[in-house]
Formats: sequence, C-alpha cells, structure tokens
Amino acid sequence: MLSRHFLRAKVLQAVYAAQADPVDLAVAENNFKHNILRLNDLGITQISSMVHLVEVASVVMEEGEHKFMPTDEERNPNRRLLSNRFIQRLADNYDYRRQCDNANVNWGGVEYDEVFRQAFRQLSTTPQYKEYLASDDTFEADKQYAIMLFKFMMCFEPLSDLVYRGSLLWEDDYEQIAQYNYMMLKTLDESFDEATVLPPVHDMRTDLGTETFDFARQLLLATLRHTQETGELIRKYLKGWELERVAGMDILLLNMAVAELTEFPSIPERVTVDEYIELSKEFSTERSKLFINGILDKLIAELRRAGRINKSGRGLADPSLMDE
Repeated sequence: MLSRHFLRAKVLQAVYAAQADPVDLAVAENNFKHNILRLNDLGITQISSMVHLVEVASVVMEEGEHKFMPTDEERNPNRRLLSNRFIQRLADNYDYRRQCDNANVNWGGVEYDEVFRQAFRQLSTTPQYKEYLASDDTFEADKQYAIMLFKFMMCFEPLSDLVYRGSLLWEDDYEQIAQYNYMMLKTLDESFDEATVLPPVHDMRTDLGTETFDFARQLLLATLRHTQETGELIRKYLKGWELERVAGMDILLLNMAVAELTEFPSIPERVTVDEYIELSKEFSTERSKLFINGILDKLIAELRRAGRINKSGRGLADPSLMDE
C-alpha cells in the first residue's frame, strides 16, 4: 500500500500539472486518479520483467545448443534458472496474468529482446548466479534468488529506460514502486500458488486503499481551490521577495501545506511541517527546507489566530509552533 508521503508527492505532481487559470477541478481529479491507478501498471510491469528474463534465458540456451560449434557450456547449459519454482509459480498465478493483461504488458519487439538478452548475459557472469546454480534445489533457495534477480532487473538501466516510456511520471515513481514490489515478493512463501491473490501496488477496493486515496484526492482539491487565497497569505511573509521570484515548487508546497493544516484536523501540525520539509528536499532547491520551515511557522501562527486550524484529538497541537 502506498504511503501518505508518496501520495503527497503524487499530489504535488498533480498540482504542478494543473496550473491553468482557471483550474478545472474535475479534470484535475480524474487525471490524478488515472495516474494513481497506473502505478499498478508500473508495478506489474516491473514484476513481469523477472518472469520474461527467464523466458529469454531459455531461448538463449536453446540457441547456444544449436550453434554450429557450441562450447561445452553451450552444449550442456545449466537449466536451474528455467525451473525456478518461485518464478514458475508467479508465471502461473491467475492474478499475475490478470494484472499483466489489464496493464497490456508486452515485452515483444527487437529493442526489448536485445535489452533482456543483454541483461541475461550480464547476470550469468555474476558470482551470485553461479552460487545459485550450485545451491540446494529447494523452494527457499529459488525464492531468495528470484528476489535477488528482481533487484538486479530493477537496477538494470537499459530496462528502466524503456519502462519510463510508459508514462512521463514513472521515472519519479520507479524506485518507490520497486521497493513496494520487493517487500511484497518477500512475503510470499511456499504456499504461494496459482490461486494466491497478488496484491497490487494500490488497491482502492480495500478500506485502507480507499482511505489513503481519499486523503490524497481531498488534499489535491483543497489545494487547487484555495491557490489564490493562499498565495496572498504567503506574500505577506516574504520580506521583500516578490512572490514570482520565489522557487515555484516552494509556493506549491506551501499551498499544499496550508490546505493540509486547515482541512485535515486529525493530522498533527508537526507531521505536516516535517512532511513538506522532506518534500522540499526531494523536489526543490537546497535552501528550500529553511524557507519552507520559516514561512510555515509564521503561517501556522496566523492561521491559528484566524481560527482556521482546529486539530482534534490529544497531542495534535505542537507546542513548539505556538504563539509566544
């Protein structure tokens, strides 16, 4: 399941993309939902690369056997990888195949074929591969190597460069989704079979999935609705800086932070401040964290005086941000 920090980053991307005047909230909301759901396409595409690599390895081994003058290794290849139980069960899993169909996963084409052949050639020279071929023939050994193989594919730049073509946003999302898939694959044990449900990256059919998506959707809409009003509020604390001269990403982050502070009573102020400082480190300039922190301190004081921050529950007000 996607973290709220990751969803805030996705909202930031959506706010950045929706800077038309006036903003069409319905279009922005639909585009955001589409981009979130497409993360499932990225997730299953990443997983399928591991399965397809084994398919390509089978072809490469067969081609080696039929060379005019094959080497001894080509004449008698070690097929241990081709019978990896974990990867075979994944390939046979109904939910895996359904998700691949829904995402239109297709590794066909000369360009993809060469990338996977290159990946297998590189993989087959690693000490880990040779150790795996010589290891005990158990499900656990197969699983551990399959997970290592997944990590290898996620770090293989020629593959990721091709996957990025699926969406303009996938380059930013790639590492986070790969980390989710890595953790998910580790949870699958020997009971994993064709009928096991393979959790998608984001499942809005579950209560938690619905809750996290609703948080992000409401944050997006609240930010876009009050952009002009929040901009005027921010302008008061720039101390001689023109609003237009401040890093544009910092203004977007402040707009989001104000929306979260005023629209989400259950989220502590300090959590909000810390989240947007972290986002500024990821998406803005080196000095942005100091700017964001300083402006938010002043904005929180004013929003409190205006009665626009009303946190519910114990410990939700941060004494360090209180007016003196």
